[in-house]
Amino acid sequence: MQGRLRLLLIFAFIIVIGGVAAALLLGGQPSTPRNTTQPGTSGGNVTAQPQDTPTPVATPIPVVNIVVAVQSLPRGTRIPPNGVDLRAWPEEYAPLDAVTNLEDVVGKIARTDIFREQPILFRMLAEDLTNLANVGSDAAAILPSNRVAVAVPMDRLTSVAYAIQGGDRVDVIVSMLFVDVDEIFQSIEPNSVTLYTTNPDTGSIEISQSIQGRPDVNQLGSVVLGPSEPQRPRLVTQRTIQDALVIHVGDFPYDGRIFGVAPTPTPVQAEQATPAGGRGTPQAPTPVPPRPDIITLGVPPQDAVVLTWIIEARLPITFALRSATDTSQIPTEAVTLDYLMQNFQVELPPRRPFALEPAITSIRQLFVGNQISLRNNSGGGN
Repeated sequence: MQGRLRLLLIFAFIIVIGGVAAALLLGGQPSTPRNTTQPGTSGGNVTAQPQDTPTPVATPIPVVNIVVAVQSLPRGTRIPPNGVDLRAWPEEYAPLDAVTNLEDVVGKIARTDIFREQPILFRMLAEDLTNLANVGSDAAAILPSNRVAVAVPMDRLTSVAYAIQGGDRVDVIVSMLFVDVDEIFQSIEPNSVTLYTTNPDTGSIEISQSIQGRPDVNQLGSVVLGPSEPQRPRLVTQRTIQDALVIHVGDFPYDGRIFGVAPTPTPVQAEQATPAGGRGTPQAPTPVPPRPDIITLGVPPQDAVVLTWIIEARLPITFALRSATDTSQIPTEAVTLDYLMQNFQVELPPRRPFALEPAITSIRQLFVGNQISLRNNSGGGN
């Protein structure tokens, strides 16, 4: 009996040990995830799968290979093979005239100065030295496509005391003197009238009287009044051309190059200056180049015709310097004597039975440069 009880205990112990071992083995394996089902549209349930976050992919920038200078190539230099190379360039910003083949550059002559890392354009190349003259001027290179250049005279007063420089923008103010003229003769009124009479004895025509003005036929036997002085012109001033681009102030160099070249001062003849005390080597004063007397403007083609007419008519011109940020077109009103009196409350003084002695016949005037006179056909100073 005791032997049978011992066997049962051993058998129970083995069962317990086996159960514990099985539990340990089953607990160490990974658990299978439970499927999550979603209702399908037609075929029952659809098992949802886990989704990964997509990695962003950069959009490639289109590029094109163009020829670029890898060393400075002065004007007139024959381009060597090691002076250029192909470089990837964003297609959107590549020059339209850029060279894309090294064979089109090597052996050619640089028509203009080419700097290091500068894209080479077809218009920068020449086959031989005779084509170097076709470079053109710097003024044409910077001139906008919808404008033309016109040279206009200037002086210290009309140039805002020489403050205007290349790249500025200016307005053109013009003054005009108006006079009355005869519609047929186109001469300044009043006309000269000569009276003729016929001698009844000889039949000859004789001059009886020469008068000025517009005589009344009913008053030829009476007093005829004429002007005491020539006709006084009427002054009108108005702003005409607006937002003109200043291409250059002064004369252009002979080769037309205004960029990258230091200006050469014009030598001025001067006497030798002796140091104080009369000792030492005399030193000449520093040469001072003359002030410019001409300005080149970039204007629309129609405004170029207007400027040419103004120059041919020898009308006084004044340049008004604009702000670098102002390109507006603002209308202005012509200024006359009536405009000044009405807008600035200038009253016409009444006549009085008394006056000052000595008589006031002129007022102080400020003259700078040339004076424009109605009867001075040359337009020079008086």
